Amino acid sequence: MSVQLFNLTGRRALITGSSQGIGLALAHGLAAAGAEVVLNGRDAGKLAAAAAGLAGAQVLAFDATDHSAVKAAVDGFEAVHGPIDILVNNAGMQHRRPLEDFPPEAFERLLHTNISTVFNVGQACAKHMIARGRGKIINIASVQTALARPSIAPYTATKGAVGNLTKGMATDWAKYGLNCNAIAPGYFDTPLNAALVADADFSAWLEKRTPAGRWGKVEELVGACIFLASDASSFVNGHILYVDGGISVSL
Repeated sequence: MSVQLFNLTGRRALITGSSQGIGLALAHGLAAAGAEVVLNGRDAGKLAAAAAGLAGAQVLAFDATDHSAVKAAVDGFEAVHGPIDILVNNAGMQHRRPLEDFPPEAFERLLHTNISTVFNVGQACAKHMIARGRGKIINIASVQTALARPSIAPYTATKGAVGNLTKGMATDWAKYGLNCNAIAPGYFDTPLNAALVADADFSAWLEKRTPAGRWGKVEELVGACIFLASDASSFVNGHILYVDGGISVSL
């Protein structure tokens, strides 16, 4: 009976930024747990390729930074296909530069991509979830929600905001039956971190700094996502679940 708490059969999950990396890994994981998955991104070609490798996956292309486009896409999808029961807000980007030289246009782009998308898609899906009295929203935060490193101060600010927006979502929407939580990955081998993975000095530093002694594998985020998407987390709200090999708790 306890295993059934994690069963997602009959539920539909929308994962933003899911044509590669963490988003695609989470899509595969949710599908394996029984969910019908809907992939999202802006590049139709990459989305089609990702969907081709995931049986039964649907595609919903929209720019998550565009509030009107998001609302139209989500409302239209629900009208035709039915409820989005689970939302994973995964769309995000990184830009590395010392803060004193950080381009203002890059800062604005980070704000729109890392924060506005969570608000836009979260709000669009929540309005339908509220009407149904149930729903799961999982925002992808970061170890940088709690920590900082040189050259990524604006990214750190955006991920701190994702953590607090998650708490705000839970505070406003838990009374309607929604569970709003976040996963905060540590350092994972993804396309976003390709430059760091290729940097032998950084990898050596990371392995010494992380109690687990290694980079994370994207598949290791799946269990946390299934937990937060399932009935197993029915009384979990506003929580930030760090999946980071212990880096955030160790000096």
